[in-house]
Amino acid sequence: MLRIIFGGLLMLSVAACNGVADLQEAPAPLGDFRLGHNIVVAPKVQKGPLSRNASKEELTTALQTAIAERFDRYDGEKLYHFGVSVEGYVLAAPGVPIVLAPKSIMIINVTVWDNAAKAKMNKKPHQITVLESLDQGPLLGSGYTKTAEEQLKNLSQNTSKAIERYLSNQKTEQGWFAGE
Repeated sequence: MLRIIFGGLLMLSVAACNGVADLQEAPAPLGDFRLGHNIVVAPKVQKGPLSRNASKEELTTALQTAIAERFDRYDGEKLYHFGVSVEGYVLAAPGVPIVLAPKSIMIINVTVWDNAAKAKMNKKPHQITVLESLDQGPLLGSGYTKTAEEQLKNLSQNTSKAIERYLSNQKTEQGWFAGE
């Protein structure tokens, strides 16, 4: 029973990590990678139930800024481009503590383009679903403690971190970004 409790606490602590906590450290090794175009769109974005409002421009600008913040640190020789589509979001509204503590969510599709090959690296867009950082704790939702703008910034930072993890996995599994 004690193992289950500690395991749960460990999972919560990992989930609580903010997407910018590691930006002062060296970036994850992605080989010969440099970000070219950082295109974020939201043509058919869906707002989830009980969500605060965010315009398409707010969504795309926040995510594009977070992606640039994370990926402009890479200085490889080969250019790669991102095509990101925001598919859905929830910016948590205040709920009922303990009974209902809604969390913010962002769903995106990402496509990576190899500039030299003039081709997509992933034939089908890769979908990523990201939750907000759990810095409020599991009993109190961010709807009580953060503005919609703060929630969106946190989600965007966590999303850019999730994209970096995806690229790192693809580098390991598929040999992306060769040449270190």
